Amino acid sequence: MLKYVIMFAIVVGLAISDFVTGFIKAYVTNSVESSKMRKGGLNKIAELVVMATACGLEIGIEMLARNSEGEELARVAGLVTASAIFGYIAFMEIISILENYSAINPQANGWIVKLIKKLKSKED
Repeated sequence: MLKYVIMFAIVVGLAISDFVTGFIKAYVTNSVESSKMRKGGLNKIAELVVMATACGLEIGIEMLARNSEGEELARVAGLVTASAIFGYIAFMEIISILENYSAINPQANGWIVKLIKKLKSKED
């Protein structure tokens, strides 16, 4: 269960970092808009709900499987689901943080743009 708490904590940290760097980016570029911040904040909350649901589902499946003969299969299926969702959300957040940073610090823009292009091509 600790692994899911850690996954969730990492997603929370990444979501907070993305929201903060997004706000800094908006401030630096003079584009602070409450509607964008509200939408971004709601998006972060939705990501946390999805991650919590995936972790809770895995824990539930594992507990349910203890009462049946498919314990190992349920454990693997739940872990794969939670890990896949964790990886996807973490990947998206890291790209977004890098995009925000490149807008905040134009000197870093060149290497970040190249890195993001490589990462996004792997995402597709």
